[in-house]
Amino acid sequence: MSDVLAFVEGHVGRIRLNRPRALHALTHPMCTAVLDALGAWRNDPAVEAVMIDHAPAPDGDPKGARGFCAGGDIRMLAASGAADGVEARAFFHEEYRMNHRLFAYAKPRIAFMDGVTMGGGVGLAMPCDHRIATENTKFAMPETAIGLFPDVGGGWYLSRLPGRFGRYLALTGARLDGAECLALGLATHFIPAGLVEAVKRDITADVHALDGILAAASANPGRAAILDHRAAIDRLFASDVLEEVLAALEADDGAFAAETLATLRTRSPQAMKVSLKLLRGGAAMATFEDEMAHEYAVAARVVQRHDFGEGVRAVIVDKDNAPRWNPATPEGVTDHMIDRIFAALDIGEEWTPAP
Repeated sequence: MSDVLAFVEGHVGRIRLNRPRALHALTHPMCTAVLDALGAWRNDPAVEAVMIDHAPAPDGDPKGARGFCAGGDIRMLAASGAADGVEARAFFHEEYRMNHRLFAYAKPRIAFMDGVTMGGGVGLAMPCDHRIATENTKFAMPETAIGLFPDVGGGWYLSRLPGRFGRYLALTGARLDGAECLALGLATHFIPAGLVEAVKRDITADVHALDGILAAASANPGRAAILDHRAAIDRLFASDVLEEVLAALEADDGAFAAETLATLRTRSPQAMKVSLKLLRGGAAMATFEDEMAHEYAVAARVVQRHDFGEGVRAVIVDKDNAPRWNPATPEGVTDHMIDRIFAALDIGEEWTPAP
């Protein structure tokens, strides 16, 4: 059975992630399959919208039901990064083409973020103009914990969130529930999980009623806890200089600041500085195509640096959660080091969108 099921139901192109035991984490062939399906339906008048979801778990395997998409093939990326990086760069190139095609697609796109939606899953969901959260949604960009950065358009999306929420989410990798996703605009609708399958059936039966179907099924998700901390986040993350963010957190005697500081002390200093620079640049980026080309150059370099391999070892492989970052402190991550990571690629090595 394919890891991506692409089929047409009614007038809706269906893209269903089908790798449940890996929480539907993306592989290179999965990205290619999504890209190809979108290409095939782009000029097909019989396909009037695209819906992206995940397959239900196999019988007796509740784990598979927990994820819309948990991210990308991190072990492969780390292994490639430790060698010549060719396979990792090929994956990023294809994944970013998929992200860009979704972003630029002329037909309505609906993503059901019912479950874990992290990393690569965010890259699938955020380009869609209808993004459905449920009480099962667990949304995060936790890349700084493994020495990476919020890619797949993270520099574009997070930099455009209200206030300084984007900086907070990029550095901490904080998890958001469905109510919080709706409050920040990361989701466009909150629909109870028990209604999701009926909503999908209604959309495929009458795609022209899409907006009304989603509105009718939407519910009040209740309190968005992250909003309680908006003033603190805006104040504590006001700077794009990591040392200044940490100093602000150290000077604050509140519980939220202490908890946040403790989290950042576990993150890669290099990855946090890369993330801040990425969001600062992303806020001013003219087009999403420019953003993806920019992120590809950064990813091509970061994947071969020490912190990514070490972060994957500590969090994914050995699971000791004791990464040995190098440099170990923010002060050790120099401007020159960051400038080298962000330098333009040589001619012929740049990312290009799919034709």
